[in-house]
Amino acid sequence: MKIQIKDITHIQTGVFAKPAGIGELVYLQAKHFDEYGQLHTVLHPDLAADGISEKHLLKGGDVLFAAKGTKNFAAVFENHNEPAVASTSFFVIRPTSKKLLPQFLAWVLNSHATQTLLKCQAIGTSIQSISKQVLGNLEIAVPSIETQKAILQITELRHKEKSLKQQIESLKEKQIQQIILNAIKF
Repeated sequence: MKIQIKDITHIQTGVFAKPAGIGELVYLQAKHFDEYGQLHTVLHPDLAADGISEKHLLKGGDVLFAAKGTKNFAAVFENHNEPAVASTSFFVIRPTSKKLLPQFLAWVLNSHATQTLLKCQAIGTSIQSISKQVLGNLEIAVPSIETQKAILQITELRHKEKSLKQQIESLKEKQIQQIILNAIKF
């Protein structure tokens, strides 16, 4: 069964603000994430809390979707005790149904098929963006929680496998280089 995202989540835009370098809130921007939607930097509070509505504070399990530019990705916000808000580069998607895991929603949004579909509906010439309406109207299959967990576990194991293969290749390369250097030294 397919369900529109807007029927099982609440979607809102991020906050427009200018970080001051010091403050009480972390201001999450796309630059804080790598191409896979993983945080790649240590975050520090850099935004004053004055004038920021409570509804914009991120909660653990919120899904951030980078809707602007060429690097569209979804990431699950994990609350690390630092209050944070998302920039306007993001839509904040908060699941309203216990039948949808935030991690599964992020996985669906990051899937090649979904990315292709969303990019086809992006608007703008210089900076493409995906509208809230397009995102909300996106239909996704929502399997049982057990199936969602299994999909996420398979995905995690696949990532670990890829990482291990890269490590093995790197070690083989070092080993071959060392053998060659030893052979040259006589």
